[in-house]
Amino acid sequence: MSKVKIGIIGSRFQADCIAASVRMMPDEAEVVAVASPSAGNAQAFAERHGIPAFYADYREMLKDPAIEMVSITAPNRLHAQMTIDAAAVGKHVVCEKPLCVTLEEADEMLAACSKAGVLLMYAEELFFAPKYVKAKQMADEGAFGRVHLVKQSEKHSGPHSDWFWDVNQSGGGALMDLGCHGIAFCWWFLGKPKVKSVYAHLSTQVHGNRTKGDDEALCIIEFEGGATGVVENSWTKPGGMDDTIEIFGDKGQTYADMLMGNALPTYSEVGFGYAVEKASTTTGWTWPVFEEHWNYGFPQEMRHFARCVRGKETPISDGETGRVVQEVLCAAYASAGLGRKITMPFRPMGIVKPIDLWLEPELAASRL
Repeated sequence: MSKVKIGIIGSRFQADCIAASVRMMPDEAEVVAVASPSAGNAQAFAERHGIPAFYADYREMLKDPAIEMVSITAPNRLHAQMTIDAAAVGKHVVCEKPLCVTLEEADEMLAACSKAGVLLMYAEELFFAPKYVKAKQMADEGAFGRVHLVKQSEKHSGPHSDWFWDVNQSGGGALMDLGCHGIAFCWWFLGKPKVKSVYAHLSTQVHGNRTKGDDEALCIIEFEGGATGVVENSWTKPGGMDDTIEIFGDKGQTYADMLMGNALPTYSEVGFGYAVEKASTTTGWTWPVFEEHWNYGFPQEMRHFARCVRGKETPISDGETGRVVQEVLCAAYASAGLGRKITMPFRPMGIVKPIDLWLEPELAASRL
């Protein structure tokens, strides 16, 4: 079969990851177009990655009949409409995390893709990160007995894009940005059980001058069957990306650091080009990584999604995955606002964005 033709919406950090990752796994897919409204960005991106077509308006890109799958890397508030527009013209959709902003949007996205007969795939790369995949393989083989605690932590100094500091565009803070990974990971690792309850504590410790959002977040998730997930997130950690998991069972445990062990302990008095995502300097002691995209799982993810389009595989992470995460995010923000555990299911319809449930506790109380 021919390679799946991909169009990318967006031209910033995540779009770069997608384009580079598809080039690393060229047997199943190729990027043939990019769209970005920022003046000159689409053309510069296309030239940098050797992409033949570029557009200032994603809707113009969607008219290209050759494009089969669209990768959405735009701000959160745009995910729903872009997905609906892509589905309407028969394009399969890969949507970056979080799926959208509200549960109503999630339902509209799922309905639009179902009606059009296209796949809605949720880009959760932790399902493909090699170390984390190995940990799950061992757990599924019984290496740790009954797994009763899964922890995932992601911390760095803050988002790449300015829009994510604006809660009106992102819908939330560090929990929305990073917690979506940990929520999805715990749920997936445990075999996708029902979520029974959510408890969260949020705060703004460092970046109050830049955002109304949380820059530190702790979320505890109780799953059916008795296991617990703990998700820790921060936008306050300097020095580069920190992404780890801890798995505990009654017969054993394992730990994984996504990037350490794939890094070179390095000292430089003059610095060099690049060490790791979010590292602001390369002078002194640093830990430059190699095969960074592979360690994150991006190439494996895109290859899997392309194979899903061809019917060779079934999506590991689909629109329903994104909706589960979205509901937990809403419950976590409500929990932090009310200072109490939220019992699931929790469907706070009619809100504008999840973070309002934290910033306006009376709103959260009215949705219980």
